[in-house]
Amino acid sequence: MSGEMKTIVTDIYGFTDAGLRDRAVIAARGDAPFDILITGGTLVDMVTGELRAADIGIVGPLIASVHAPASRSDADRVIDAGGAFVSPGLIDTHMHIESSMVTPATYAQTVLPRGVTTVVWDPHEFGNVNGVDGVRWAVEAVKCLPLRCLVLTPSCVPSAPGLEMAGASFEADAIEEMLYWPKIAGLAEVMNMRGVIDRDPRMSEIVQVALAAEKLVCGHARGLADADLNAFMASGITSDHELVSGADLIAKLRAGLTVELRGSHDHLLPEFVAALGELGRLPQTLTLCTDDVFPDDLVDGGGLDDVVRRLVRYGMKPEWALQAATLNAAQRIGRADLGLIAAGRRADIAIFDDLTEFRARHVLASGTEVGCRGAVSVEIKPTDPAPLTASVKLKPLQADDFRVRSEGTKVRLATIDRPRFTRWGTADADVVDGLLVPPEGATLIAVTHRHGRADCRTRVGFLTGWGRWRGAFATTLAHDSHNLTVFGADPVDMAAAANAVISAGGGMAVAINGKVEVLLPLPLSGLVSEAPMEEVANGFRAIRAAMDGIVDWTPPYLVFKACFGATLACNPGPHQTDRGIADVATGKVLESPVLEILG
Repeated sequence: MSGEMKTIVTDIYGFTDAGLRDRAVIAARGDAPFDILITGGTLVDMVTGELRAADIGIVGPLIASVHAPASRSDADRVIDAGGAFVSPGLIDTHMHIESSMVTPATYAQTVLPRGVTTVVWDPHEFGNVNGVDGVRWAVEAVKCLPLRCLVLTPSCVPSAPGLEMAGASFEADAIEEMLYWPKIAGLAEVMNMRGVIDRDPRMSEIVQVALAAEKLVCGHARGLADADLNAFMASGITSDHELVSGADLIAKLRAGLTVELRGSHDHLLPEFVAALGELGRLPQTLTLCTDDVFPDDLVDGGGLDDVVRRLVRYGMKPEWALQAATLNAAQRIGRADLGLIAAGRRADIAIFDDLTEFRARHVLASGTEVGCRGAVSVEIKPTDPAPLTASVKLKPLQADDFRVRSEGTKVRLATIDRPRFTRWGTADADVVDGLLVPPEGATLIAVTHRHGRADCRTRVGFLTGWGRWRGAFATTLAHDSHNLTVFGADPVDMAAAANAVISAGGGMAVAINGKVEVLLPLPLSGLVSEAPMEEVANGFRAIRAAMDGIVDWTPPYLVFKACFGATLACNPGPHQTDRGIADVATGKVLESPVLEILG
């Protein structure tokens, strides 16, 4: 096993070796055998869109020959594809490993056997919690993985400066330094849209250092259109994954953005497929990504293979879905060695049983079999996680920390209306013994700074349109500053859930009637666990089940996932942060939700 791992790591850097090329040319001529010969398969041609019979000869990490079926049999090993479909390995163009709540090694073990051989990872979450050291750890953690990880430098730590406090703040000089690290492929999603459009000096300088480094500059253009979209792109940003409709998809393709069509908002995929069908062709600038995949979804559905599968289920041509996930993606990330099965390219190959379920029989990465029938077939060693520990710097909280004090007997409150697409609202509330009585039907949201860089007084706000809560939920995975965030109706429940998470060093907890029902510890950065994939997935399933018991969800917007984005202050509309209720449009923060004393 360890020998196979060594071969993979060496081959990543030896792909242009003259000796390797000599061997490949000689084998392609027929004067030497291949190391591996794949026979009996149907090649999915990413250039012509054809499904055609072909055999593939491999030498080391290199495809040496694509030739007529049964015309060669000389090889050290033959893989009989048996009528299955041979595709390039899948490339996920935008994702966050941390959202799966496991380490990079565990993530690789999970997705490689499914046909995903390359990911473009934005370790934005580790950066927000652990600063430059978190990004450095991410780079070290992927060096010896058979899963190819192109690591990006987080661009927005925090995502909304002045509106929230993360565990670090990345200025242009720190980002410039990271951009020149050997494993860094570019600048990750630029989320501070207003900062870019309004030519905020900090954001302008950050984008400029990435342009000077001549690396990818990736975007986050949620809700941008017309002049704002043009201004965002004119800064040098070239991609987006924050699509809100089929019309938005087509508009951004027409504008010239590379679209990283994500699978994390399934309710939009049918609309995207229909819009592309009306277009009548697959744009070269359409790629696919997962963005965020929770651990149970990763185990049950998969990574990028699941996005491909669902797109086809919703009516997209399989050849289109695969082209977006391979050749188009390779062109986007500037990797001419990937995305195509052809002589001279890298032998990243997935052999799928069919073009509907996309179950991988064999997966090769740089010419080494890394997955076979759903199981990983190489040893994957984890990286010491010590730099990520002890990230929750909080003492236990009390129920009173989740109550709002006010003068008077009646007040007018600012509320945060609607999940996901938030807007300002108001409500009147009574004050009894100096404590505010939450308005009928309101849900409390409380955010506490947990990184030790600012005061840790809990800021409480009121959500409307979030249903009636019968318990509380606490989490340190809360985009993007990942402060301790608690939802609920009863301060006693909220304190119980919060303290369970604090004691665990991070994670998630559900409390009902003052008692903790379920706890999922995530002690590394308060985001991930060293535990095996199935254990983390089962823990998260238990959290989901408990949440179904305390909230009546109403998809597509009032869903469990909305809890993790409720503090995303860079998005339009009001959001609760550790500083108060923040609005990126105005740049203002309300430290207290009390707007006016009425009596």
